[in-house]
Amino acid sequence: MAFELDRSAIPGSRRQSPPQNAQLLFGLPIDGLRMGEAIERCRLAIQTRRPLLIGVLNAAKVVNLRHDPHLRDALLDCNMLLADGQSVVWASRLLHKPLPERVAGIDLFEALLDLAHREGRSVYLLGARPEVLAALEQNVHQRWAGLKIAGSHDGYFSDAQASDIAADIRISGADMLFLGMASPKKEIFLRRFQHELEVPVLHGVGGSFDILAGLTQRAPLAWRRLGMEWAYRLVQEPRRMWKRYLVTNIGFVALTLREVFSPSPRLEPTSRSRVQTIKKIEQS
Repeated sequence: MAFELDRSAIPGSRRQSPPQNAQLLFGLPIDGLRMGEAIERCRLAIQTRRPLLIGVLNAAKVVNLRHDPHLRDALLDCNMLLADGQSVVWASRLLHKPLPERVAGIDLFEALLDLAHREGRSVYLLGARPEVLAALEQNVHQRWAGLKIAGSHDGYFSDAQASDIAADIRISGADMLFLGMASPKKEIFLRRFQHELEVPVLHGVGGSFDILAGLTQRAPLAWRRLGMEWAYRLVQEPRRMWKRYLVTNIGFVALTLREVFSPSPRLEPTSRSRVQTIKKIEQS
């Protein structure tokens, strides 16, 4: 089946026709989906070969997008934006725009690997250091025996190598691309090559590669259910993380209180070229 370009997948087009179940929070249309519903959207994207760029939102991103145009545009680019942080779900209820549940990026990553394993789909892994990527592939093969890894590449590549990597991803024919890369490199790569990759499901999973590779320990389930996963990480790395969490948590509370009295209008892309791209496609 030929790869089809869906207009809703054009960067910034969510603001043209946001999904009916999306809630406008902090100026962003967040999809009110449960995990199973998000998986079904991914399955449909694979079946139709239409690109689905997934984004996840937590308290830190809500705060940082105010002064980070790369992050802001990356979130607006997404076709499916999910509440990765429990704090975002709690804020949605306080603001009377309730989201049904938290859909953590790493949980979605694992669920999509389950889907690929069950239905014979292939995945491409992009990111992390070479040794971490090797450990990740080994653990994936042990946990999901027979899962097809169409290709992989570490995240330490130059701008000059990016085109070759994008071509390798396209040639692999992968059904899903997982990017374990830091911002803004991940966003820049996707913005540059998204429509050349011909991969239906694209999901930036951040530090999930480190966790599934066994390098980093995730918070126990009890901590996660209490919305305290950030606190568990703080306990693990107090010197490195205390200032970041202090700033973002206080900032998130302040922004939530401001939303109570003055809800943010829908955010617009900061790049004029993105708006021009949308207009050209709509006129074509």
